Amino acid sequence: MTVTLLVGTTKGAFLLSSDDRQTWTVSGPHCGLWPINHAVGDPETGMLWAAGGNEWFGAGVWRSEDGGETWELAKFTDGQMDKWFANDPDMARMFGWEKREPLFEDGTVDALWSLHAAHGKVWTGAKPAQLFESSDGGKSWTRNDAFADFEGRESWNPGAAGLTLHTIVTDPGVPKKLWLAVSAAGVFASEDGGGSWERRNRMSNEEAHAHHDHPAAGQDGETGHCVHNMMRAPGDADTLYQQNHHGVFRSRDGGRSWDDITEGLPSTFGFPIRVHPTDRDTIWTIPLNGDTEGRFPPDASAAVWTSRDGGDTWTAKRDGLPQQNCYFTVLRQAMAGDRQSPAGVYFGTNSGSIFASADEGESWIEAARHLPTVLCVEAFER
Repeated sequence: MTVTLLVGTTKGAFLLSSDDRQTWTVSGPHCGLWPINHAVGDPETGMLWAAGGNEWFGAGVWRSEDGGETWELAKFTDGQMDKWFANDPDMARMFGWEKREPLFEDGTVDALWSLHAAHGKVWTGAKPAQLFESSDGGKSWTRNDAFADFEGRESWNPGAAGLTLHTIVTDPGVPKKLWLAVSAAGVFASEDGGGSWERRNRMSNEEAHAHHDHPAAGQDGETGHCVHNMMRAPGDADTLYQQNHHGVFRSRDGGRSWDDITEGLPSTFGFPIRVHPTDRDTIWTIPLNGDTEGRFPPDASAAVWTSRDGGDTWTAKRDGLPQQNCYFTVLRQAMAGDRQSPAGVYFGTNSGSIFASADEGESWIEAARHLPTVLCVEAFER
C-alpha cells in the first residue's frame, strides 16, 4: 500500500509518496503555482482535487485523473491576473496564460479553502463562507443556496483569515448528514443533504456557565464561534471533535452539545485536530502558545499531544520533534492521518517541513523540508 501525502502550499501542491512510511519521494509543484489551501483524493477512483486561489489567481478547484501527473482547473472566479493578461496579449503569451470562462460572477468568492469527497460527490468551501457541490467529479459546480441564504449570516464575524468555510464533514453511513465549520461563525449541520441548516454551538450543561475573558471564548452557553478545525470520529455515535480558537471540544451527539476537553493541554490555542481512523477516543492536536504570543509551540519545544480516552487526559509526544528554538506554526488543515495499522499521523509547518509518524504519534521523522509554507496535508492511500 502506497501512502501519498497531498500537501498544499503557498506555491502549489506537492505529493509525497512512500511504501514504508519511512522513505519519501517528493513531486511538485503542481497546480500552476497556485496557493493550495486544501487537497483530497478518492481512493476508489484515484481522483485528486486541490482547492485554493487568492486575489491574484482568482478561485478554483484543480482535478487530476492520473495520480497528479496532470491537472485541470475548474475556474470559479477570475483574479487580478486574468484582468491584467486580458488587456496585454503580449504579456499573456509570454506567461502562457489562457482565458478560462469562470463558473461564477466576480465577487462570489475570493478563494476556496476546503474540500471533501464522499458518496459520489465533492464539496468545496469558500471565502467568504459559501458551500459548493459537484456530482461529476469536479467538472461542474453548484452553490448551496440554503447555506448562502442562511438567516442572520450578515451578522457573522470573520476570523483573522476572513470568513472562511474551512471544514466539511459527512457521515459515511448516512449520506444526508453533513457538518460545516466556519471561522468565525461556528458549527452548522444538515440532516437533509444540505437542503436546510442549523447552528450547533451549545455547550453542555456542565460547562454552560463557564466564564472566560478572551473575546474568542464562548458566551451565553455556547462555544466560541471561531472554530479552527473539526473531525467526525469513526462509528455511528456522531462523535465530533473541534480545535477552537479557545480550546478543544468534544460532542457525543452530532454537535448538539459540546464538552470542553482542554484541561491537561498547555494552552487553549491551536489549529488542527485529528481522530484515529478506527478508535473514536484516540485524538491528536498541536497546541500553540497563544494567538498574541507568537503562535508557536509552548516554550519553543514541539510536541503532538495525544489522548486515548476522548480528551479526558492528554500526553505530549516529542520523540523526533525539535525541542529547542522551534518557532513554527501548524495551520488548521496541515495535520493528517492514514488508515494503516498502526495508524500514521502527519503534519506540515509554515517553515516548510513535513513530519511523519508510523506509530500513531509515538515517534516522528522529518519526511521533507524546505517546502514553501505548508497550508494543508491529507493522506491518500491506494
